[in-house]
Amino acid sequence: MLLDGDTTHDALPAAGRAFTGTAHHPEVAALQRVLDVLVPGVAVGCRAILPGDEAALREAEADSIVSTIVAVRRASGAARVVARALLDDLGHRDVVLVRTASGAPAWPDGIVGSLAHDQEIAVAAVASRARIAALGIDVEPADPLPDDIVDLVVTAAEHDGLDRDPLHGRLLFAAKEAVYKAMHPLDGVFLDFHDIVVDLAARTAVVPSGRILDLAVCRAPRIVVLALLRA
Repeated sequence: MLLDGDTTHDALPAAGRAFTGTAHHPEVAALQRVLDVLVPGVAVGCRAILPGDEAALREAEADSIVSTIVAVRRASGAARVVARALLDDLGHRDVVLVRTASGAPAWPDGIVGSLAHDQEIAVAAVASRARIAALGIDVEPADPLPDDIVDLVVTAAEHDGLDRDPLHGRLLFAAKEAVYKAMHPLDGVFLDFHDIVVDLAARTAVVPSGRILDLAVCRAPRIVVLALLRA
């Protein structure tokens, strides 16, 4: 599983404010409108990943990211552009978000957050630790989950929705990635996909410790899932 989007599992500002890069992808403006109202008290933003976004990494951030693959560093830079804008609105100016040994970014004191990206879009979410104890985000294209990884992700109890909803598997994948990114920085426990039980109808997820996380789900124009443990 991934933490801040710098590796793969296998291979907001004020409402309506546009991030640099918004005009370069047809989905971004529409997606941002959904993210603006996804979870009260959690700021969420998105941005198209653009050539040159790798240069947005500050020196310490660049040094902390092990991968030398340009696409990975570019996406990581784009996600940090979004996160810095969100943090700026919370009064945290010009924050440097280094990747820690766990894989998660080092957030400012009093802040929880998460980064993610797919091949085209980068997202970030931040909130006050006084309100949210743990926060994770994932973004995925709104396409069915490939058949060859369905069984790796979906438990027997979660299979029911696969025939009724072509996005069911992809939503479960995104939810479990978001849950992992919320919980791993909190307790340091590695979770496999089958360790996380998701109820998309109830918008909840349960981990082996018994903790129950709330889920917020955007299905279109891109799948974005937030997992949060309230303080």
